[in-house]
Amino acid sequence: MAPPHPGKFIRIEVLEESGLGVAAAAQVPGVRRATLSDLVTGNASLSPETALRVEKAFGLSMDLLLRMQAWHDETRMRARADEIDIRRHQPA
Repeated sequence: MAPPHPGKFIRIEVLEESGLGVAAAAQVPGVRRATLSDLVTGNASLSPETALRVEKAFGLSMDLLLRMQAWHDETRMRARADEIDIRRHQPA
């Protein structure tokens, strides 16, 4: 099972808990509405800058959010590992 996308966590912890819509919530950390919308729907990755802005605005740990993104990305990539055909380098 894939770990949750950090956008889902932000959607639950910020939007649902505060009752803010995407447009209003995006104004607080100073990000574009489209950026936050893509993030909370899982259609975009979380950047370090956005993670810091969310931490400063809403108190969610930047470290936690970025670790969630890294875990999510790694899990998705590992699921596709068989699609990548590379031979291991053998030193001479």
